[in-house]
Amino acid sequence: MTLAVLAFAGLGASFMQTILIPIQGELPKLLNTTSDNTAWAITATLVAAAVCTPVAGRLGDMFGKRRIVMALLLLQAVGAILAALSNDVATLIVARALQGAVAGVIPLGISILRDVLPPQRLGSGIALVSATLGVGGALGLPLSAVVAENLDWHALFWAAAGIAVLAFIACAVFVPSSAQRSPGHIDIVGIAGLTLGLVGVLIAVSRGGNWGWGDARTLALLIGGTVVLLIWGAIELHVKDPLVDLRVSARGPVLLTNLASVAMGFALFASNVVLPQLLTLPRASGIGLGRTLTIAALIVAPSGLAMMVVSPVAGKVQHRWGAKQLLIIGAVILAFAYGLALLFHAEVWHILVVSVVLGVGVGFGYAAMPALIMQAVPAHATGAANGLNALMRSLGTTIAAAVTGAILAQSVTTVGGVTGPSESGFLLTLALAFAAAIVSIIIAAFIPSTRTGEDAIERS
Repeated sequence: MTLAVLAFAGLGASFMQTILIPIQGELPKLLNTTSDNTAWAITATLVAAAVCTPVAGRLGDMFGKRRIVMALLLLQAVGAILAALSNDVATLIVARALQGAVAGVIPLGISILRDVLPPQRLGSGIALVSATLGVGGALGLPLSAVVAENLDWHALFWAAAGIAVLAFIACAVFVPSSAQRSPGHIDIVGIAGLTLGLVGVLIAVSRGGNWGWGDARTLALLIGGTVVLLIWGAIELHVKDPLVDLRVSARGPVLLTNLASVAMGFALFASNVVLPQLLTLPRASGIGLGRTLTIAALIVAPSGLAMMVVSPVAGKVQHRWGAKQLLIIGAVILAFAYGLALLFHAEVWHILVVSVVLGVGVGFGYAAMPALIMQAVPAHATGAANGLNALMRSLGTTIAAAVTGAILAQSVTTVGGVTGPSESGFLLTLALAFAAAIVSIIIAAFIPSTRTGEDAIERS
């Protein structure tokens, strides 16, 4: 039951990431404001998720992971209710920031599994909860599109609030409290430094495409955020109870796994940008398949289902050959999927097949990364370490959003009276995703080998 509850909470958390996508284009009219203002509702969620995930991980290690999971679910419910009641962009931005904080539920849930599951079930449990990161988003797209097309858009957030409340109650009833603690003091300076640095860098990366990469705002935030993060890192090395133990993070398995996470996050998000656009662009464009947003969402949804279906297989592969090999297999499948997409993208069934193969690859890769992290860190630091790994994946998706957005925007052309990205722009984006998957393979190959997944986790 603990595994089912944590998986449900993870589904709700990942659903928050895609809930606005079906109505993003309508928000300026719905809220009587500009598209530049409504874009902050997306950016706020992204930044809040990136900042809160490592912080929540460390707080979970200190005060109890279940307690912090429940606090995040409460924030999600409050944010969803606030969004459901909002009719102006400022309120919606605040609400979306509160909802973004729930991203820490998934890495914390994985850390809880280490405390409560027997070793023989841990690998498949990690794979299942990791899969919710993609499943919730993939299923959330068509559900959100259907609701948005048939009901008032506020209904999306009432549904999200209900999911959060149910997950909160289920965690209180069914998830046991772990006795595993990492005593220490709250690193206020570390939290402030990480927050300021990440806010600067992520806003610059996510908004640079609109502002311009040479714009003073972009450069100031990017340079300023980077400087703050460098200073933060220097300070964290001398703090007794740091927010992020950089010495542990610099260990070979942890460092290389986090680098592979950035590359895999990039590869995953590129498909989220390219495939829906290929499906929804009119056929007159010469590249589009002319489907509605709802139909397009249903076509790519099997990617998330594939992630969940392969989770037991991922657990068995990890048990037999180890998490490193599982990560390599996932990255190879991911590269194969993008190779297919480069060659075959002219029919709906091509996109469907690519989506399913992508889901299998990401399911394997996302199951392997938390296992690799937990093999390399002590039990009392799993929350913070998994939080940092989730941050690295988010960084990869943020970079992908900026790069792919810039490429597709620069490739816009008019064909058959339809204005949209050109085929060369789509192919370049797919090629970069393919390259990111290859980079994941190379990095994973250099991760030091350990015992097989469950044995190593049990040993640590």
